Amino acid sequence: MEGSGEQPGPQPQHPGDHRIRDGDFVVLKREDVFKAVQVQRRKKVTFEKQWFYLDNVIGHSYGTAFEVTSGGSLQPKKKREEPTAETKEAGTDNRNIVDDGKSQKLTQDDIKALKDKGIKGEEIVQQLIENSTTFRDKTEFAQDKYIKKKKKKYEAIITVVKPSTRILSIMYYAREPGKINHMRYDTLAQMLTLGNIRAGNKMIVMETCAGLVLGAMMERMGGFGSIIQLYPGGGPVRAATACFGFPKSFLSGLYEFPLNKVDSLLHGTFSAKMLSSEPKDSALVEESNGTLEEKQASEQENEDSMAEAPESNHPEDQETMETISQDPEHKGPKERGSKKDYIQEKQRRQEEQRKRHLEAAALLSERNADGCVDGRSLIVASRFHPTPLLLSLLDFVAPSRPFVVYCQYKEPLLECYTKLRERGGVINLRLSETWLRNYQVLPDRSHPKLLMSGGGGYLLSGFTVAMDNLKADTSLKSNASTLESHETEEPAAKKRKCPESDS
Repeated sequence: MEGSGEQPGPQPQHPGDHRIRDGDFVVLKREDVFKAVQVQRRKKVTFEKQWFYLDNVIGHSYGTAFEVTSGGSLQPKKKREEPTAETKEAGTDNRNIVDDGKSQKLTQDDIKALKDKGIKGEEIVQQLIENSTTFRDKTEFAQDKYIKKKKKKYEAIITVVKPSTRILSIMYYAREPGKINHMRYDTLAQMLTLGNIRAGNKMIVMETCAGLVLGAMMERMGGFGSIIQLYPGGGPVRAATACFGFPKSFLSGLYEFPLNKVDSLLHGTFSAKMLSSEPKDSALVEESNGTLEEKQASEQENEDSMAEAPESNHPEDQETMETISQDPEHKGPKERGSKKDYIQEKQRRQEEQRKRHLEAAALLSERNADGCVDGRSLIVASRFHPTPLLLSLLDFVAPSRPFVVYCQYKEPLLECYTKLRERGGVINLRLSETWLRNYQVLPDRSHPKLLMSGGGGYLLSGFTVAMDNLKADTSLKSNASTLESHETEEPAAKKRKCPESDS
């Protein structure tokens, strides 16, 4: 909507949001294969055994299909008129067709020679059809299947689409399911629904799914509300979150807090001194000699690289997402200037991180002050055992708020279900598994696909209630039970006394 103008809120409306710009995160699509990349000029991208540059996609609309030409250039694909059913020559059945490998006159050397001459894949497919002795004897469905198979092999059509939760979850589940704990995209959708994720919410999330769950929550909230991300290790992992390409305004409501400080926060022993050790160390390094300065700079560089991109050691990461590495924060100290400036920059970033941690701790500590409407909800999707995580994090959730826990296996959630029943303070507990089956929808041949997913994980959901009211209810029930026992005993005692009075 170009003429809508700016709207109030953290996400301003840009007239060119539907256009691809330099620096945007996009998803490349070829058939059913996806890959998330960042658009950069003169940056070589490898996708499905082909390399090309993304310079020509800048300025085009999302959803435009491009064809890879010679020299790695992308050109918008022109629509070609398909032959109508009247002009097609098709057989009645395929019973007389023998697959002996001799029906195609073109050899592999001939096809390779056509490629070397720079002939497009569309023309190669046409020549394969013309040189096939059995193509005209096949049925119409068989011809379409043959053309589709050859186009997939020889035509390089790349479609550039805008990143979304559905596209990125399908991409990760198809290529690297281990990084998102084998969470299927329909399970993620159920998770967002059960957690009541919407604009203006206050959320707590603990996830080790490469930031996919966090990005899905941020997309649905639209920059309104606040999210506290609890992370293990040296820093939060947000590789998938970066693929969404959120504006900087979305990050204003995003807080982070280390998981190893949760116990101290629950017991009231947390203080700002626990987070002030790193900036002091960097300050001492700045005043020390050059040897210690180099040592501390290298240590800080290693720590930051582990914190910012802990999954970069896996080679398959480069196949899924190619992020920009020319950001000044990711460069070495020699490229940015002197080592002293580098350490000062690290100190400033650590100080900002410490302030964000203190803000997150303050927000978590306000759990008792939040009402039933403005309280925080909880989302857990971690590779760790869910029982200790959920039992400790539920203390930060206000009453009458939903919580959702994801696990790849059912047995840990069954144990978590039992512990929650013993603990109390929760209602409407439900352990569920979503069932997904894809369908092929084509004219006169719609049917379920033969291959389907074996499982997408399990969800444990419920709502929190006030523990004090629950204890009061149990005490009332115990008092009522004692009163009922007294009432049943009194008539029996009176009946025993009646014969004694008569005598």
